[in-house]
Amino acid sequence: MATAAQAPATPTTTDPVERWLSQRAATNRANAKLSTGPRTESGKQRSSLNALRHGLTARTSVLPTEDPETYQRHIQQFLDEYAPATVTETQLVHEIANTAWRLNRIPFLEAELLSQNPSPQALIQQLATLGLHGSRLSRQFQKAVDQLRDIQEERHRLERRQLTEAAELLIRHQRKGLPWEPADFLPEQSGFVFSKEQIERHARKLILQNPAFYPAIARPLPSAPPEEQTKE
Repeated sequence: MATAAQAPATPTTTDPVERWLSQRAATNRANAKLSTGPRTESGKQRSSLNALRHGLTARTSVLPTEDPETYQRHIQQFLDEYAPATVTETQLVHEIANTAWRLNRIPFLEAELLSQNPSPQALIQQLATLGLHGSRLSRQFQKAVDQLRDIQEERHRLERRQLTEAAELLIRHQRKGLPWEPADFLPEQSGFVFSKEQIERHARKLILQNPAFYPAIARPLPSAPPEEQTKE
């Protein structure tokens, strides 16, 4: 069996650089065959936890040294801010929150390194590695935020269009003196469900904004509450 000390024979060449590269490649191949990774249980455990030392690439978001309750509050803050309405939006919000959680860990890791060795020169490699992770996570964070904003902007645009169509349908029915209910708009097909109050409120807003386009209807809509009139 070939070892690092006994590398397989390599073709002879007159070029010393090519001969060295060929020998080095043969040695690396021989050593790779001998490398089987950690064999003991403790070695396997250490190997599996290597990524957990800084947790910036680990599958789990929360390290054993971190508080799960604090993590859950962190996630909830992002859910409250972005108010996801679909499974895809919820997935993106969790990705944003998890990436932010890892980003927030980097300053503490840097502080811990400096506390162990206050000389930055001796920590150039470790600090550079953390910097690379920080850049990667920042790009990942911004990409997820941009995706979420695009998806939510499109959803809001479609929602406004559907609400306007429902309000216009209500105005036409009222102008003809016909009864109308939100179910007539078939909300299950549109993907959005609006209450009758929402549609009436939007119909009043359309009439106020463009009375020439939306002429007076035969039967007036219910009056808006005082606080709603102030907003409009």
